[in-house]
Amino acid sequence: MVLSSPTPLRYGHCREFSLSAAKATSISNLLVRSLRQTHSKQALRCSLKQPPLTSFFVKPPLSSIFIKPRKPHRPKSVTTTIKSLFTGIVEEMGTVKQLGFDQDNSFTMKIQASTVLEDVHLGDSISVNGTCLTVTEFDTVSSEFSVGLSPETLRKTSLGELERGSLVNLERALSPTTRMGGHFVQGHVDGTGEIVEMTPEGDSLWVKVKVQRELLKYIVPKGFIAIDGTSLTVVDVFDEEPCFNFMLVAYTQQKVVIPLKKVGQKVNLEVDILGKYVERLLSSGFVDSIK
Repeated sequence: MVLSSPTPLRYGHCREFSLSAAKATSISNLLVRSLRQTHSKQALRCSLKQPPLTSFFVKPPLSSIFIKPRKPHRPKSVTTTIKSLFTGIVEEMGTVKQLGFDQDNSFTMKIQASTVLEDVHLGDSISVNGTCLTVTEFDTVSSEFSVGLSPETLRKTSLGELERGSLVNLERALSPTTRMGGHFVQGHVDGTGEIVEMTPEGDSLWVKVKVQRELLKYIVPKGFIAIDGTSLTVVDVFDEEPCFNFMLVAYTQQKVVIPLKKVGQKVNLEVDILGKYVERLLSSGFVDSIK
C-alpha cells in the first residue's frame, strides 16, 4: 500500500484530510498486522467448531437415512378363503349311485341328477347335503357326476353313512346373477347333529336335533342354520339338553331329505358364519382396541 504525500482521502461525506508518507506507512503496517491476526483467530475458531474438511466428503450409510428400524414380527392370522358360496335353497334331490374306494386312498361318490348338470363343468362346486364338493367327472347322457371325498370330509360330515340309493340335497354354487333366497352358506360343515325328535303338527313337521355344546353356542333362536345344506330358521334353543329345533312346512318336506331320515340319524350342520366372526373379534381384543 503506497500513499503519496500529501494525499487527499474521502470517507463518504466526511471532511478531507491529508497524511504524511511516514504516517501513512505506519497505519498501513498496522492494518496488515490487524488483518493477519483477525484471519488467524477466525481460522482457529473454524477449526474448533467445524469438522475436518475431509468429513464433508464422507457420505453416511444409506441404512441410517432410508431404512427404518425393524418392528417385531407379528404373524398374521390365517383366514379361510371363501371359494364358493351357496344360499341353502336346495335345487333338487339326487340319488347316490356309487360310494366307496374306486382305487387306493381315493373315496368317490357318484350321484345321479339332472338340474345341477345343466351347465356343469369340471372343477365346479356343488353342495351335497351341505358339503361343498368338487366335480371330478360328469356324464350328461347318463345324468351322473362324481365328487371326491377327503378323509377330513368323511370325519366331519355324515356323508360316509350314505348308501347306494340314498337321496341327497344338491345345490350349485352361486353365480353373479343368482337370486339370494336363503343365507350365506359356505358349504364348510362345522359338525354333525343327531335327530332326537320328529313330531308332526298339521302338515308341518317339528324336528329336534342334539348337538355338541361347541356348536350350540353359535345357534340362536330365529337365527339361520344350514342343515344338510338346507337354509332353515331355528325356533328354540335348549341349552340344558343341548338341543335346538326347527319346523319344516309341507312344501319344504317334499324338496329336501330331512323328513326321510329317522330318529337317531345324523345331519350335517353349518352355523351362521357371522357368529364365528363376532366371537373371533371379541376374543382378539378388537373391541377394546377401538374404544
